[in-house]
Amino acid sequence: MTYRTLFSEIEEQLKKAGCESPSFDAVCLLEDIGGLPPHGMPQCDTRETDDVCAAAVREAAAKRAAGYPLQYIVGEWAFLRLTLKVGEGVLIPRPDTELLCEIAAARLDATEQKSPRVLDLCAGSGCVGLGVASLCRTAPTVTAVELSDAALPYLKSNVARYPHYAVEVVQADVLRDAAQFRDEYAAVLSNPPYIPTADLAGLMREVQHEPTMALDGAADGLLFYRTIAREWVPKLQTGGFCAVEVGIGQAADVAALFREAGLRDLQIYNDLGGIPRVVVGVNC
Repeated sequence: MTYRTLFSEIEEQLKKAGCESPSFDAVCLLEDIGGLPPHGMPQCDTRETDDVCAAAVREAAAKRAAGYPLQYIVGEWAFLRLTLKVGEGVLIPRPDTELLCEIAAARLDATEQKSPRVLDLCAGSGCVGLGVASLCRTAPTVTAVELSDAALPYLKSNVARYPHYAVEVVQADVLRDAAQFRDEYAAVLSNPPYIPTADLAGLMREVQHEPTMALDGAADGLLFYRTIAREWVPKLQTGGFCAVEVGIGQAADVAALFREAGLRDLQIYNDLGGIPRVVVGVNC
């Protein structure tokens, strides 16, 4: 069977299954599982695939057609300048979170501090802490805080993949363990769980495979922001900032929580879709 024939077969399968990007998904599966060279064009590729590769691609395509996330199937995903390992038990890095990293890195560089201390709360795959480290000229020292036993192996693996960034992994509960962290920080960053509990059942089928622990923000979705404002904002040094990713419709409420916690110069940044996505406040 040629790559072209196999591509057409699985593209049609994914299209019928309702996948949003069947062509892109089919190419990814052929590259990561079927041996297609990167940036190939399987639509025109008349080279033969072997039976083992074809069977593996078909098996992966069946999982994708059933709603299993593409990122989990291929086992890693691009994020900014990084390639991060992902799988069941860890939240999939998304472009919205790149905005948080870009804003935080620009602000850290503007301080011109040498190796500023940064907290990455609810670190998951490590995309925020590693992403900021990869963008900063100031070479921040990042503490990545994660509670989940399932997510920790991915976090540790991703940190080990990029040893030139100063990222330390600490297993702790963001909701309960703030007192263990006694340093002052130039930045407190987080992409916390922010989906209201009642909304979880209506999420896309792919998201249903991601860990509830990384999604569930309690009844109104704001549980973690309240804790960050109350317990973690006081750890900011003078001039330090807190920056968080927020869900749709949450930016004003989170900004109000930050204002009540004493942060000033509050700013809200929109993502590429025009949705208020990142809230930042400064400890003046």
